[in-house]
Amino acid sequence: MSVVQDINIKESFRDSVATISREGKRNFIRPKKPVGKLYNLRTWFSIFYLIVFFTLPFIKVNDAPLLMINILERKFILFGLIFWPQDFFIFGIGMVTFIVFVILFTVVFGRIFCGWACPQTIFMEMIFRKIEYWIDGDAAQQKQLGAMPWTAKKIRKRAVKFILFFLLSFVIANFFLAYLVSMDVVIGYIMHPAESVGALISLLVFTTVFFFVYWWFREQACIVVCPYGRLQGVLLDKNSIVVAYDRMRGEPRGKQVKQKAHHHEDGHEKCTGCKGQGACNSLAELAVAEVKKGDCIDCLACVRVCPTGIDIRNGTQLECINCTACIDACDAIMIGLNKPVGLIRYASENSITEGVQLKFSARIKAYTAVLTLLVSLLVFLLVSRTDLDARLMRTAGMTYTSLPDGGIENLYSLKLANKTHKDIAISLKLENINGEIVTVGSSNLVVKHEDYSNLQFFVKLKRSDVKGWKTPLQIGLYEGDKKIKTISAKFIGPEVYE
Repeated sequence: MSVVQDINIKESFRDSVATISREGKRNFIRPKKPVGKLYNLRTWFSIFYLIVFFTLPFIKVNDAPLLMINILERKFILFGLIFWPQDFFIFGIGMVTFIVFVILFTVVFGRIFCGWACPQTIFMEMIFRKIEYWIDGDAAQQKQLGAMPWTAKKIRKRAVKFILFFLLSFVIANFFLAYLVSMDVVIGYIMHPAESVGALISLLVFTTVFFFVYWWFREQACIVVCPYGRLQGVLLDKNSIVVAYDRMRGEPRGKQVKQKAHHHEDGHEKCTGCKGQGACNSLAELAVAEVKKGDCIDCLACVRVCPTGIDIRNGTQLECINCTACIDACDAIMIGLNKPVGLIRYASENSITEGVQLKFSARIKAYTAVLTLLVSLLVFLLVSRTDLDARLMRTAGMTYTSLPDGGIENLYSLKLANKTHKDIAISLKLENINGEIVTVGSSNLVVKHEDYSNLQFFVKLKRSDVKGWKTPLQIGLYEGDKKIKTISAKFIGPEVYE
């Protein structure tokens, strides 16, 4: 066999996806239930993760949700802080920071987020898969159940699983909706369904989507839909820590075998057993020699537990979500063979081939520097962010008005957004020039919490204080004696001719 043919055979696994058969049909992956230290650790982490997920919507700060991302009303609450569309640039900086963090994290630690913290993996592997093991049994029993005819037993199992999957999908859809519109609103939808038919239809649509993902689509959400796996090809390098197979230790694969060999003593070129022909039949001349193999016995335990159906021994692949199930499976085999664990482990390519530790490369340093700058900018924007957003505009279509007493006035419109959980009573004062502010309507302006307010007011100046076509104004917004912020404006007046 030529070298090219050998390479093509080794690389043939890249020509297909485990979830699609040769006929192009859906190939369901039925992984064996993982058992081991890392799986137990993932289970405990998932329990904590799910407690947080199902608890946060009920936590309130000043009668408002702790966390809410209301896209329809363009209102966002993050850990008690209210963000309005005026703060969208902060969200932009936050998203860029998050993307750089993901890049840096992937460069160093690979796709560990997918296996340990991604909601898709948590829900699929730690809730729905466990229910499936409980109802249908392990992988072998699931295959037998799928192949058997539709008996009463099979119908009962399928019906129970269908109902449980759909109910769980409905619960998850409700909680995701609670993160969008708050739990109080969701409970209102449920308590008064006749008044919120549209919302209930949306809930059923989301429930159906979640049910479809966890009943049928499953790991294809990671392989086909999620773009993160494809980013690995450009983000990972030889220093990235991923779930990896130690081929230096494991190859050549195969079970340890013994073969017969003969040994001649010095001076005995020919013996009665082999007669110099290399095939000894004499028991006195027979010895047993062990053929040297790697530690991998090619048992396929790592393949059977993989939720995406890949063989990790082929190297880093798009489908690998770093769930560590293969590590636990391989370690169990190694312990049974009295060999060191870690044939499959978290490691980098360089650590396996050259035995070197992770290097803080120039690329990691650059990403770290950019991430530090972005985080610093984000912190500054959050700290300097004001509770009251104000936008001052002159009334469209108007210039100035000359008053009977010789003064000049301009009409302004002030749009206010209260980003706090309390009402704010404000007053206006001219900061840099003598004059008078007259509000249209009530002089006591109260901006309701988490709400907008519009205020119109006149600014009156003496003609002698008007310096030309545009006179700069500084207007202070006060809450009692406390200045909240200062806003700038231009006062329009007649041209002054020397």
